[in-house]
Amino acid sequence: MSSGVGVSAMSSYAILGCGSVGFAVAERLSEQGKDVLIIDRDEDRVEALRDQDLNAKTADMTEQSTAEAIANRDVVLMMAADAQTNQAALEQLREVSDDPYVVVRADDPISSNELEAAGADVVINPSDVIADYAVRSLETGELEHKVAQLVEVLGEADRKVGILTHDSPDPDSIASAAALQAIAEHVGVEADILYDGDLGHQENRAFVNLLDLGLQEWDEVEKSEYDLFAVVDLGEEEVDADYDILIDHHEPEEIPEIKFVDIRPNVSSTSTILTKYTQELDLNVSEAVATALLYGIRAETVDFKEETTPADLTAAAYLHPFADHDTLEQVESPSMSPETLDVLAEAIQNRDVRGSHLVSNAGYITERDALNQAAQHLLNLEGISTTAVFGIAEDTIYLAARSKDIRLDIGKVLQDAYEEIGETAGHSTQANVRVPMGIFTGVEVTEDNRDTLLELTEKAVKQRLFEAMGVDSGEGNGS
Repeated sequence: MSSGVGVSAMSSYAILGCGSVGFAVAERLSEQGKDVLIIDRDEDRVEALRDQDLNAKTADMTEQSTAEAIANRDVVLMMAADAQTNQAALEQLREVSDDPYVVVRADDPISSNELEAAGADVVINPSDVIADYAVRSLETGELEHKVAQLVEVLGEADRKVGILTHDSPDPDSIASAAALQAIAEHVGVEADILYDGDLGHQENRAFVNLLDLGLQEWDEVEKSEYDLFAVVDLGEEEVDADYDILIDHHEPEEIPEIKFVDIRPNVSSTSTILTKYTQELDLNVSEAVATALLYGIRAETVDFKEETTPADLTAAAYLHPFADHDTLEQVESPSMSPETLDVLAEAIQNRDVRGSHLVSNAGYITERDALNQAAQHLLNLEGISTTAVFGIAEDTIYLAARSKDIRLDIGKVLQDAYEEIGETAGHSTQANVRVPMGIFTGVEVTEDNRDTLLELTEKAVKQRLFEAMGVDSGEGNGS
């Protein structure tokens, strides 16, 4: 049987059963100049179709003579309201020829299965089509309403809007902030992008610097300069009641009463949501913002290999022609510092693997971002789905984790394991922890006890981490 046959402009069509659905299809195809033959048993209907200059014939669609008459058509659409009639016509046609590409109307899931088994290439259930169309219409209407509401809230600012990323922001949070800044400026409102924590990871720094996104540190700005505060891609962090705008693809546990909220867990990145906003506003964003948004989507979906939705793909396809791909390549391949190379080597040497989980001690470090890169690189090892690399700097234990296991929320794992004794930040695929050394070990760091403390730290961190991930904390291996 033929399946997946391409339909070209020169294809010939046959429509069997021309009720309201069949007529609508026939009319559309005829308007496109296609060669369409309509077959229906109702003589009055056929006559009416001919009066509209359509090629229609009176015949019973279930008879062998009808099947023989349409066997040379490229595409056959069986559109009778009765699925049993369509199935009888389909079986008759398949006895004569396997060549035509056949689209058949069904009544319900049961008839859909029967029609597929009988040889239909595509089965259409009108109720599903209507439901899909209704959902798409609702989504379009909701987006239009949300964007209008956002513009109205932004317009309330007399001076400036402060746009906050989540702590130690990743590309999705940064890109979303840059897009919201562009939207604010589009409606005549000045906006600054603000961040707290560290702008870690060399890729993130390269991302910000190459695109000249102009982030400002939260502690260095005068808060009274801002009329409104927006936050994007907050992730696991608590929603502050002082925020005026919240846009995210993570579902927070609790949302206080604030002016504008748009939470869409059905997409994989906040950059996808902001891209839809720019499309709704018909906003031609700058090359830098388009590049940032595309990178935000790619980073959050691991280059479309994990948890990617159709909305993410369509947003990325829209952005692709406007992005600077040379800059993207530079962002994705930043140079590795000697310190990062040393940390990676140490992490590889000290890795402890339990099943698909890897935890490693990088020792005493001077560049905390090196832990993020080591955790990411180790995730590429065969059979590894989750990594955590920790090190000690300035009397503090720093830990970076990465995961590509869709069953594991590494941000939640680290939050449960370390929230009471340290600071955690992150989401389902990546997270970071900072714990004061004294709290974790109960011992003050000195030059004389550095090695002993490192051993104590390694044992304690591994035990707590593996238990939090649901892995046996017994002896592992370095393979």
